Amino acid sequence: MHEAGDAFTIKQLRRRAYRLMELLGLRRVRLYDARSSCFTFLANNGVPDHILARWAGHTNVKTTKQWYVKPDVEDLRGAATTWDGLHGGVAEGQE
Repeated sequence: MHEAGDAFTIKQLRRRAYRLMELLGLRRVRLYDARSSCFTFLANNGVPDHILARWAGHTNVKTTKQWYVKPDVEDLRGAATTWDGLHGGVAEGQE
């Protein structure tokens, strides 16, 4: 919000965020991507779905999970290791 209490427009918010990223020496990322990364991090660290949805401002948990929680390669590695155990291989941690 502005000092006067008015909400920022999307353009103003984006401009301020990019300026802050530059000042802090951070890689410039789209705010949508940063939002998705934050929700994925929270989900992977045990935050319940209904809390994620509330934090995102969604009334439907499915919306949050569909659009914002995106597993990456590292997130999928544990599942791949489990699949390895299915065909007779020894899964990591089960030796």
